[in-house]
Amino acid sequence: MTNFTPEDLLQYLYKETSNDETAAIEAALEKDWTLREKLAVLKASMQRLDKITTTPRTEVVLNVLNYAREKSIETVQ
Repeated sequence: MTNFTPEDLLQYLYKETSNDETAAIEAALEKDWTLREKLAVLKASMQRLDKITTTPRTEVVLNVLNYAREKSIETVQ
């Protein structure tokens, strides 16, 4: 039996494995429940990552706006 790394499983999830690798992983998944558990954890992580939204901190936005205001005043003078 081949040992698959988390990286191998991620490639499998993102459909980045070759046909031979895909077949080997699928065969191993049928026989190895721990590998199925690892795959399930990675799938859940992928789904959570897809839902994450990020926004800049208010302080950062205000700094950018202040900088832009200062530069526009400098160019007018």
